[in-house]
Amino acid sequence: MRKIDILWIDDEIDLLTPHILFLEKKNYHVTTCTNGADAIDLVTEQNFDIVFLDENMPGLTGLETLAEIKQKQQNLPVVMITKSEEEYIMEEAIGSKIADYLIKPVNPMQILLSLKKNLDHSRLVSEKTTSNYQQEFRKIAMDLAMVNSYDEWVDLYKKLVHWELELENINDSGMLEILESQKQEANAQFFKFIKKNYGNWLTSNDKPTFSHTLFKDYVVPNLDKNQGTLLVVIDNLRYDQYRVIEPLINNFYKKETEHSYYSILPTATQYARNAIFSGLMPSEMEKRHPDLWKNDTDEGGMNLYENEFLTAQIKRLGLDIQHEYYKITTLKKGKELADNYNGTKQNDLTVVVYNFVDMLSHSKTEMEVIKELAGDDKAYRSLTLSWFKNSPLFEIIQKAQQLGQKLIITTDHGTINCKRPTKVIGNKNISANLRYKTGRSLTFEEKDVFVAHNPKDLFLPTIAMNSSFIFAKEDLFFAYPNNYNHFVKYYKNTYQHGGISLEEVIIPCVVYHPK
Repeated sequence: MRKIDILWIDDEIDLLTPHILFLEKKNYHVTTCTNGADAIDLVTEQNFDIVFLDENMPGLTGLETLAEIKQKQQNLPVVMITKSEEEYIMEEAIGSKIADYLIKPVNPMQILLSLKKNLDHSRLVSEKTTSNYQQEFRKIAMDLAMVNSYDEWVDLYKKLVHWELELENINDSGMLEILESQKQEANAQFFKFIKKNYGNWLTSNDKPTFSHTLFKDYVVPNLDKNQGTLLVVIDNLRYDQYRVIEPLINNFYKKETEHSYYSILPTATQYARNAIFSGLMPSEMEKRHPDLWKNDTDEGGMNLYENEFLTAQIKRLGLDIQHEYYKITTLKKGKELADNYNGTKQNDLTVVVYNFVDMLSHSKTEMEVIKELAGDDKAYRSLTLSWFKNSPLFEIIQKAQQLGQKLIITTDHGTINCKRPTKVIGNKNISANLRYKTGRSLTFEEKDVFVAHNPKDLFLPTIAMNSSFIFAKEDLFFAYPNNYNHFVKYYKNTYQHGGISLEEVIIPCVVYHPK
């Protein structure tokens, strides 16, 4: 095993002989140096794993030496050691991206801890994470056998996402494969749970918050005329994607409450997002607002009247508020709103619908380059984070914080990476979505779907006499028998929505206060 090479810079290095002997017994190799100029030469000539640097030295100070070292070896970890407890030195050192900061006198165990923290950190975290998941694996397996309520499913799904993100950080492919099998089993059980309970929930008092009750349940209680509220609906944002952008939001906002709610079926934009803004189920929208509602077989955009739906819901709830609604579908529109966002300060409620993640999932289907960049869930999350960090939406959120507005972030549904086809046959008026179908005379694999023979039982519109809805389970997608192989090859491993999976159905709604 290769020894770790340490450079230790201190003008009183002789006094540190016991520390150096201690480290050498632990299989570390220590090179010593008494001044900054010689240290810079050594860093230039040799490859060190870590540097211990005294702050108070004659000639070049520790901070000056640190700056020179970082110019030559930007990623070389440097641990600053100083007698001084002055705050400005601490801030300068931290600003220069030191790896650690120790106050003299230091003992050998402090030095060893700093070494392990900086050089063995990944290995130690990996071992501990793997050990913790192995213990948690058995508990998750037991939970899967017993979970029987919508709240328990939320907790279980969040636990699976937590471990997915933890294991992803340590790149343990074996553990990730085990977790993936648990997710697949969970989705199989969740499908049965939804199939058994969904219809009863819609006419029961004991039910989760759904798309059509989201506004009343979580937005209305957080409206404040003195403060104003920004409601952001990011299309297609899964819970795991929210988790990776959350740390950026936390720089400007403090989380007050985190809710999870259930998307209605189909978990598709025209149904779920219209339900959010109207406060109504699809068949109720069709009945009350025939001029605004469009069915799958109708021409034109299906989500063109969200603001009209919202205005009607606000009036129906008897709310005396001023609101504005913006839908962002292009970078240009996003920048325009970010530039002019201060104009919303007179609003009680500002609603921003942002479509990037939805466009990303569709692009993955259609563009080879996006297929490469978002080949799996980890890459999909990474792409979402990169977009959000550089997006006008992040700028809008920062401006809302400066105006002192509350922030609510939510979505209409999630997506799932579709890996397996299931055959479906229907007439020419069958709907196009790959995760649900509606139409007459549908032929399908019974075991692969949840069927609504009478759409009105699920508060869905009846498009034609004898039409029904079917929803795909787990990671299945519908494929037509004609040109089957080409169709399957084109759509396999793409992100789709409309069916029944934990990823599509259980989605976040988070309330923040400005920092």
